[in-house]
Amino acid sequence: MTGPSRVRVLIVDDSAFSRRILRDILVRHGCEVVGMARDGAEAVEMVLGLRPDVVTLDVDMPRQDGLTTLKTIMARCPTPVVMVSARTQEAAPITLACLEAGAVDCIPKLSGSQGLDLRDQERDLAARVIAAARARLRRGGTSVPGSAGRPPRRPADPAALPGVRRCVALGASTGGPRNVVEMLARLPADLPAPVVYVQHMPAQFIRSYAARIDQVCPLRCKVAEDGEELLPGTIYLAPGDVHLVVIPPLRAGGWPRVKLTAEPANALFRPSVDVMMTSVARVYGTGAVGVLMTGMGRDGAAGMKAIRLAGGHTIAESEETAVIFGMPAAAIEEAAAEVVLPHYQIAEAIVEGVTSRR
Repeated sequence: MTGPSRVRVLIVDDSAFSRRILRDILVRHGCEVVGMARDGAEAVEMVLGLRPDVVTLDVDMPRQDGLTTLKTIMARCPTPVVMVSARTQEAAPITLACLEAGAVDCIPKLSGSQGLDLRDQERDLAARVIAAARARLRRGGTSVPGSAGRPPRRPADPAALPGVRRCVALGASTGGPRNVVEMLARLPADLPAPVVYVQHMPAQFIRSYAARIDQVCPLRCKVAEDGEELLPGTIYLAPGDVHLVVIPPLRAGGWPRVKLTAEPANALFRPSVDVMMTSVARVYGTGAVGVLMTGMGRDGAAGMKAIRLAGGHTIAESEETAVIFGMPAAAIEEAAAEVVLPHYQIAEAIVEGVTSRR
């Protein structure tokens, strides 16, 4: 990139070493680093003065942490923010809180111990920062009730649903942790179908993300386990480093099952929305409901097309609410989306798709 098209980035990190590493990566990939801040207070002043296209913000900083800094930036000068988190499970809850408070994406800090794929990870990091600069921002945090406000769960009884074969296949990437949670909070606890969900997210955040969904949404949510049956009223979140594939029941009258696998090894993403959705189309056919929400890239377009060709329902999030319109737009371009809706109308369309007699 050259000239005015270069993405202008402000880096915020209390570590001089981390600032330098991140600066070098972004510059190598065509970004212009307009400033580097050492703490949250300095970051806010630099955002106000420099007006960058995007901010990379360390989660864990002394004096003023990343969440406090993020909220101040969003209140005083709304700017796309990408959180940079340590590769630890302890960092996950605060990182997810940042995503709910308005951060566009989260990326893990790189380290020399990550092996030969470091170059690929650098490319991914730069691509996500550049994509975040184009994000559609919304003011305010996630509009979902806390656990105290969640209605009592009345999950669908699998024993009362003989022969019912419906499944919701949900995929999202950048912007998903905020928009998807808001959508899932609108689904009824007795939804007569399982939801299988692939979210592009660093693996160390997945369990905390599942716990957050389980806390605020009527449906149960858990991280999918290899071999388990897919039961109605439950969201099965793909682990962060393997594909989630749906396979047929072990016995007649049983429920379809989860298979966790590293294959196909050549998929651009792992877990892959395309891999998951294609398997759902194969097992559920006309009973599949595909939903593709905010995210960069094209993962999910082919899977949604497979569901539509199998006779299932397909729903894409509209540009109106998508933080990044890349994935839904790709599905629309492929004529894979039957309907296109803002995220706050998708739950109603899912219920209609699951209960229809197509």
